[in-house]
Amino acid sequence: MALLISLPGRILDMTWVLFLLLPAACLQAGNPAGFYRKRDFGVIQPARLSGVQGSSIEIPFSFYFPWELAKDPQMRILWRWKDFHGEFIYNSSFIHKHFIHKHFIHEHFKGRLTLNWTQPQTSGVLKILNLTKEDLNTYFCRVHLKAGNLKEMWQSISGTRLTITRGKHITGQPWWP
Repeated sequence: MALLISLPGRILDMTWVLFLLLPAACLQAGNPAGFYRKRDFGVIQPARLSGVQGSSIEIPFSFYFPWELAKDPQMRILWRWKDFHGEFIYNSSFIHKHFIHKHFIHEHFKGRLTLNWTQPQTSGVLKILNLTKEDLNTYFCRVHLKAGNLKEMWQSISGTRLTITRGKHITGQPWWP
């Protein structure tokens, strides 16, 4: 939206008026700088973590959104690995037809993966037990939210890059893909 002011013969004055009105036109709720539109929802997780083969690691995550939730929202936490569109390795629950199945865990992680999160918390921890060199990868947290007519999902864009080092009794060198 532009505001034009006609001041015959006073171009310099018009320039100053427009310059002074520009910050007000740029201001948006939640974006006081007005230079870009900030996302109102997202997932936060560390960029990199390192673990030792045979030990455990915790990948902390949190998420945020601008909506006030109605009573009894349905929230699910899912995790992917390898890349942004990679395989799902964990699903806190999923709906198949009319049945709710809980706690899908990828075959590679059977007996080694736990999620410390309960609805309606907005933070938690994914824990991988008994780390192996095959666990070296990038992990992405994804959130599904359903509350009344609102249905949204969002995911970490960059994920957490997990490196695995051999136990100290062997070497401290990381494995690289």
